[in-house]
Amino acid sequence: LFFSYFKDLVGREVTVELKNDLAIRGTLHSVDQYLNIKLENTRVVDQDKYPHMLSVRNCFIRGSVVRYVQLPPEEVDIELLHDATRREAR
Repeated sequence: LFFSYFKDLVGREVTVELKNDLAIRGTLHSVDQYLNIKLENTRVVDQDKYPHMLSVRNCFIRGSVVRYVQLPPEEVDIELLHDATRREAR
């Protein structure tokens, strides 16, 4: 369910928060079935706390270290999620 939803978000800006509290914002380039994420044009949300990450522009994030993926509210299609959830429940 999540994999198919994230495939539709390729090319859009997302914020990925990791389990170690690092939050990275960037353009979603790709995602795989393990929810491993590749971001381009990245920037760290809290630059004062993570100054060593300022030079990172592209990154690969393992799905097992992701805590949250934040999407802009206008990018979320609630009806699509409701329909997909109903299909999964059957």
